[in-house]
Amino acid sequence: MITARKDIQLDHEVILSLIQPQAKVLDLGCGNGDLLYLLIKEKNCHVQGIEIDEQAIYKCVAKGLNVFHGDVDSGLAEFSDKYFDYVVLNQSLQQILHVDKVLIDALRVGKKVIVGFPNFAHYKSRLQMFFKGRSPVTGALPYQWYETPNLHFLSISDFKNYCRIKGINIERSVCIGQSRRIPFLPNLFAQTGIFLISK
Repeated sequence: MITARKDIQLDHEVILSLIQPQAKVLDLGCGNGDLLYLLIKEKNCHVQGIEIDEQAIYKCVAKGLNVFHGDVDSGLAEFSDKYFDYVVLNQSLQQILHVDKVLIDALRVGKKVIVGFPNFAHYKSRLQMFFKGRSPVTGALPYQWYETPNLHFLSISDFKNYCRIKGINIERSVCIGQSRRIPFLPNLFAQTGIFLISK
């Protein structure tokens, strides 16, 4: 059973469990590089990040990480087919403008892709919408509607349906709350969905 260690976010712990040691990993929207750093430290992986936020890139560089400044929506033309063992889009899919294009490119350059996103169908979000009639603000969705970086508001069920329509294989899925895995009714009770997919 996967549970959060005090020093590691639970979503990072799940992603670490999905990645084989010494793998080549590309993290799209890598933020301040915490996951990349863990992959080097815990799995001896060969990592590369792409990030648009310059302040986050400075934090990555301070950790000794190799990160390019770039917009994920611009594509991954500089990488050849299946160059990486894994491509990671953790907490970035919902912020991408062209989801189809980015996922197709990620599945081209990666043998496997790991996607993690907040579940907009979590019961707390549903209750806030129903009783308050306002856009939800929760632990997994901490932004007000006018400052959110999110462009797409998807649920765990939405992503499963998307993969079915597009012919994408879901090899494994792990749905989590704040501190543990959620095996029962994840579309209702999980705050985050994490999927290992391939084409």
